Amino acid sequence: MTNSLVLVINSGSSSVKYQLVDAAGGEAVASGIVERIGEDDGIVTHHCGTETIEHRGPIRDHAEGLALAFGMFEQSGYPLSGAGVRSVGHRVVHGGEVFYKPTVITDEVVEQISRLSALAPLHNPANVTGIESARALLPDVPQVAVFDTAFFHGLPAAASTYAIDLDLAREHGIRRYGFHGTSHKYVSGQAAEFLGRDVAELNQIVLHLGNGASASAILRGTAIDTSMGLTPLEGLVMGTRSGDIDPGIVLHLRRSAGMSVDDIDDLLNRRSGLKGLSGVNDFRALGQLIDDGNTAAQLAYDVYIHRLRRYIGAYLIELGGADVITFTAGVGENSASVRADALRGLGRFGIAVDDARNTAKSRVARRISPDSAEVAVLVVPTNEELAIARAALAATASSSA
Repeated sequence: MTNSLVLVINSGSSSVKYQLVDAAGGEAVASGIVERIGEDDGIVTHHCGTETIEHRGPIRDHAEGLALAFGMFEQSGYPLSGAGVRSVGHRVVHGGEVFYKPTVITDEVVEQISRLSALAPLHNPANVTGIESARALLPDVPQVAVFDTAFFHGLPAAASTYAIDLDLAREHGIRRYGFHGTSHKYVSGQAAEFLGRDVAELNQIVLHLGNGASASAILRGTAIDTSMGLTPLEGLVMGTRSGDIDPGIVLHLRRSAGMSVDDIDDLLNRRSGLKGLSGVNDFRALGQLIDDGNTAAQLAYDVYIHRLRRYIGAYLIELGGADVITFTAGVGENSASVRADALRGLGRFGIAVDDARNTAKSRVARRISPDSAEVAVLVVPTNEELAIARAALAATASSSA
């Protein structure tokens, strides 16, 4: 069997996504998801080749869920124990100031990631739970943490600094960290490869538009700005997150509506964005509501596009012009209307979208701008699992050298 197999784990609060990746060839050998952890109606769905198998029933915790998933590898004829897995790569959302590159996991690393939970209370605790479960199940396989914030660690001070009391900010680790960094780095590299150019030659804007959404400005291969900040809440309008708001709104809700900090946290992270405006956070459902004449859904879409265009404009100025604008992730890869509306009327900046190319269905990297356009507009599928697998394999090799 291949010697470049990496098991990639993305652990959430009540679910775990996993994928066994051939890091050299780029193919996913198997994948699956453990859902409804801690509930009586848990489910594990495992895909291997053309076969899909399921387990339904109570799943007490992450350890039990991963154990069930590992059993499905064996059930499908591909046991992990004999697969020659070289490394386990874990997606970790927040690395703070401490972690800015893929890091081989030790007890001390787990402890440090746990301490960073204050900066990512919705994500890091679940990441740690997944790490601890996987280390118990695969104690002899090196495990590596790959951080969402790493690509943006070197943001210029002007871009990473909030204009609040400097000593207070330093004491509490308050700065703009950025997220989705694994995707932004991967996609910008793939965009350069698609164009046959060196990434260090290009000024790029990458638009990662999924249920979570972020934008980045990449100057000759180095990130100089991004839309998310201390947490993944800042920036673009998202599926359930508000993105940018006047911080005075938080104070107003506390004083006038009597909402607690936890209430406001829940509002801005889970009941805002497209869902807060329209009642749905899925773009397909939003499109259907718009087609049915729902004015709230139309407003949600308009606000979404307005915010997206504002970031594109800001990054064009920061970069001094872009060579490439790339759309990626679920909405970015699949919504022709979002792509067209985000870039409409920008011909004077060398930016145009070809309607036929934009609306053509495809799952591969492609150009959607006219060949004659000064700025290349691309759609590039992201593959964070492959990026994590390759980062984990490299970190493992480096640590054993």
